[in-house]
Amino acid sequence: MNTPSDRTGARARLLVLHQKIDAEVAPLTTLHGARLLCRSGCSDCCQDELTVLAVEADRIRQAHAQLLAEGTPHPPGACAFLDDAGACRVYADRPYVCRTQGLPLRWLEEDEDDGEIVESRDICPLNREGQALDDLAEEACYTLGPVELELLALQDDYGPPEERVPLRSLFAKGHG
Repeated sequence: MNTPSDRTGARARLLVLHQKIDAEVAPLTTLHGARLLCRSGCSDCCQDELTVLAVEADRIRQAHAQLLAEGTPHPPGACAFLDDAGACRVYADRPYVCRTQGLPLRWLEEDEDDGEIVESRDICPLNREGQALDDLAEEACYTLGPVELELLALQDDYGPPEERVPLRSLFAKGHG
């Protein structure tokens, strides 16, 4: 059974993990600066129906209680946390998925046919101009997988695995 101190510890570890992610992303943002069109106000990746683990939802709840109680979510179709100019109202406390958007991403998965491990890569369509993704060195891409495992471990320490939390649902009833 998870205790309040387990939850407090998981929240503290989440802050450290988010700082680690930001530190890993910073050099990639610099390296790919010429191709990244993501700037404040670009919200193409900020889709409605984004969900997060409960431990990340809790970070937003704790840091933005007044916004969630009194604020109005962005209209459906885009992330509830966007303001009228398309900027994120919870940027400092944004979840993991939002911290890596726009960058060249890579991940490994098992091929269903032969069981071999294959690498896949992708990038925001707005940022496709530039060196072909397949030509980038591994370290020039953000690798998905390891952080997700750390987040799942944090969620286990935080509390029972819950279904993912829709970001829009964090706003007070009547606003969502």
